[in-house]
Amino acid sequence: MPQHRAQEEDSTVLITVVPGTERTESCGSTASQAAGGPQAASCGMGSPATPRIADFVLVWEEDLRLGQQQDHATQDKIDTHRAWREAFLDNLRAAGLRVNQHDIRDKDTVVHYTLLSASWAVLCYYAEDLRLKLPLQELPNQASNWSASLLAALRVPNMLQETVPDTPPEFYSCQFKVNKLSRYLGSNNQDTFFTSTKRHQILFEILAKTPYGHGKRSLLGIDQLLAEGVFQAAFPLHDGPFMPPPEGPRPQALSQRQVLRRYWAHWGKWNKYQPLDHVRRYFGEKVAFYFAWLGFYTAWLLPAAVTGTLVFLVGCFTLFSDIPTQELCSGSDSFLMCPLCPDCPFWRLSSACALVQAGRLFDHGGTVFFSLFMALWAVLLLEYWKRKSATLAYRWECSDYESLQERPRPEFAATAPTTARNPITGEDEPYFPPRSRARRALAGSVVILMMVAVVVMCLVSIILYRAVMAVLVSRLNNVLLATWASRMASLLGSVVNLIIILILSKIYVYLAHILTRWEMHRTQTQFEDAFTLKVFVFQFANFYSSPIYIAFFKGRFIGYPGNYRTLFGVRTEECAAGGCLIELAQELLVIMVGKQLINNVQELLVPKLQSWWQRFRRSSKRRKAGSLAEVAQAPWEADYALLPCQGLFDEYLEIVLQFGFMTMFVAACPLAPLFALLNNWVEIRLDARKFVCERRRPVAERAQDMGVWFHILSAVAHLAVISNAFLLAFASDFLPRTYYRWNGSSDLRGFVNFTLAQAPPAFTAEFNHTCRYRGFRDDDGHYSRTYWNLLAIRLAFVIVFEHVVFSISRFLDLLVPDIPESVQIRVKREYYLAKQALAENEVSGRVPAVEDDKPMYGRLVPAGRSGPALGSMRLEVVQTPPEKQPPMTVVRGLRFASDPCMQAVSTWPLSREMAPEHHVCLPG
Repeated sequence: MPQHRAQEEDSTVLITVVPGTERTESCGSTASQAAGGPQAASCGMGSPATPRIADFVLVWEEDLRLGQQQDHATQDKIDTHRAWREAFLDNLRAAGLRVNQHDIRDKDTVVHYTLLSASWAVLCYYAEDLRLKLPLQELPNQASNWSASLLAALRVPNMLQETVPDTPPEFYSCQFKVNKLSRYLGSNNQDTFFTSTKRHQILFEILAKTPYGHGKRSLLGIDQLLAEGVFQAAFPLHDGPFMPPPEGPRPQALSQRQVLRRYWAHWGKWNKYQPLDHVRRYFGEKVAFYFAWLGFYTAWLLPAAVTGTLVFLVGCFTLFSDIPTQELCSGSDSFLMCPLCPDCPFWRLSSACALVQAGRLFDHGGTVFFSLFMALWAVLLLEYWKRKSATLAYRWECSDYESLQERPRPEFAATAPTTARNPITGEDEPYFPPRSRARRALAGSVVILMMVAVVVMCLVSIILYRAVMAVLVSRLNNVLLATWASRMASLLGSVVNLIIILILSKIYVYLAHILTRWEMHRTQTQFEDAFTLKVFVFQFANFYSSPIYIAFFKGRFIGYPGNYRTLFGVRTEECAAGGCLIELAQELLVIMVGKQLINNVQELLVPKLQSWWQRFRRSSKRRKAGSLAEVAQAPWEADYALLPCQGLFDEYLEIVLQFGFMTMFVAACPLAPLFALLNNWVEIRLDARKFVCERRRPVAERAQDMGVWFHILSAVAHLAVISNAFLLAFASDFLPRTYYRWNGSSDLRGFVNFTLAQAPPAFTAEFNHTCRYRGFRDDDGHYSRTYWNLLAIRLAFVIVFEHVVFSISRFLDLLVPDIPESVQIRVKREYYLAKQALAENEVSGRVPAVEDDKPMYGRLVPAGRSGPALGSMRLEVVQTPPEKQPPMTVVRGLRFASDPCMQAVSTWPLSREMAPEHHVCLPG
């Protein structure tokens, strides 16, 4: 049952010092009160750690020019910030952190650097509290790649393979327990036992939970201090400079950052495999999963790009043999077309020859094949990514992270009104009622609908802008401009639409972040999933509204000569002579390629300009201060000069939007996969360089997959099937041409005349001209029998296309298992060996004799001297009480009783009636 939490005056995290421990690195515990709390016993094991430079850095700047000239409000704000900062640093010291201050002073400004590091005792305690996994036994690296295996089987040299030094090994690992410290690899060396990413996670947890006010529980955490401007930055330090020394050390002497710079974040490595294990070791699983997905997706784009290019080339070759196009361009049937606006002149259809030829490049029989191919491609891509993701999660030991290991967010833990028992871990945790969260999410959805309404209003404005521009250009006394009026207005509208899209995106991301924080999500994964879903719903409407309008609505409800329909007094748009498909292709290229170019230019040039400005500003300040000598920058100064890390949301969003453009509207632009492939080849190295060289190091975060992004991709893939079915049925000439082959001419002679209707007699009498317009109508403007026949064929095509693709997709889903067989075998092998380890001692074959008046206990011990390897466990029956026995050996990934790694139960009583062949079962 949820329990209301006591209102505490302060929740400072304290370390309870245990007297008698060596040095100043005492065992300790965190507590909400000054007294009591669990102690990290036996944490003094191992060689003492040498003081590190720092694990985390806090930065704030002080402007010396302000002096006493500011008003009272500004002075009060400065005093409040100073009090919060001092309280926060005092609480960090009370939490057991080492706090060192370094100031850089020039003529006008003082930059304060606070260097934070944790003692061995603090690291031990929080590693257990955060359930961090640490290694028990080293294994050989088992990284594999399907293309490398295929080339090896074919005995073809693999040009993609490259040996990267310092390959991280794999481990059998388990959640850390202080009282079993001696069982972990490297526990005798306090300097290297906790990796830099583990230390960063621990310090960030402390920073996120430490308060800086009294009596107000909301005043806590480094995130709020950064938002208030109390600190300018908070970041972990990079592993030294990314450039090696001038003398060029051997590869084995490179730091982790330098290895990534040389073998990954380098433009010359565009054709090499990514060193994902190195990325995971330095940046954490979340960043590694992003780059794994980006590389996997880019590799799969290669067959799609080749196929799309071939389909486009087929359109180029068939263009010159297409009879309807030849009839239109030859001018033998010079069709006089009705005016495009009330004051516009009549025009000849042959003048639109170039537009029709451009549309024919994308609208031909190969488009149907390519749409089917891309629908199945998307399904197979996601199915095989699930296999890849499961393999990586198993190798990186995060398969059960979200369900068992992830803890509540520090902000949630501090502000949740109640506590409740976690049904999985059995521990009391902060709790927020789901019903209250649902009400808040419902209120937030109103904001989403309002922003979507704004998008629709902008879309209507662009439609009116295009219609007015088309009318204005058509009124010119230039036949060529009048013919291209609709295309020119459409192109300008696409550019304006792109600008509006980018502006609205920035506004809504800010609103979505506020709404998601208000909803009080328990874990960071749940928080990010909710935030991602909100933003994508809006971005879907923002980016796809214009292509959806062009594909499915434009030119459908225009009426006919003498009875045109209007929108706010302006005649509704109609498709140009080449059809709406070529206009849709233009819209896709402008939005997709334009956005990618803008993003890549920003990611390439903006960091360089900002870095140049930082260096120029610092050098100018040194000149003003009279310091002409070049002084080497400290590591924290160099990292502070870098740009702050913005996370992975924008990177995922860019790729998912690209996936949507490429799959949902691929019938209109077969070249979309090629542009996506070229962009992603650049994107991989650009993002890698950004993380390694140009951004501050992010706090390593764990993850077991892509999160909600995979479900979004799956939904987009299903929508793509429906979208392409309707595109081919209603926006393409494929079905009208097929219908005309059956009922007219098999060589399509006369097809252009078949698609044009005659203007009504009233319109002809008014203008004294007979003209034609696109549509299947009779002389009175009513829909003809051909229209209804085609409508039935189109709807039938949509149903058949969807059912065929979904059926094949379902079959492929069943055919391709989500988890590779090799991973399943390894998991089953571990569980089998776990049962063997729990079985009765097979070495002796019998339970040894015991005294009748003493209880019996069982424990697992290594069968040999090779350490805690799988398969080397045996059951030992003893009469020594549990508290006097050594810790039990643990095995990665095995669940015994209620503890994932069986470290919580070291011994258990045995029944005296137990026969030697009986299995021993743990309680619970």
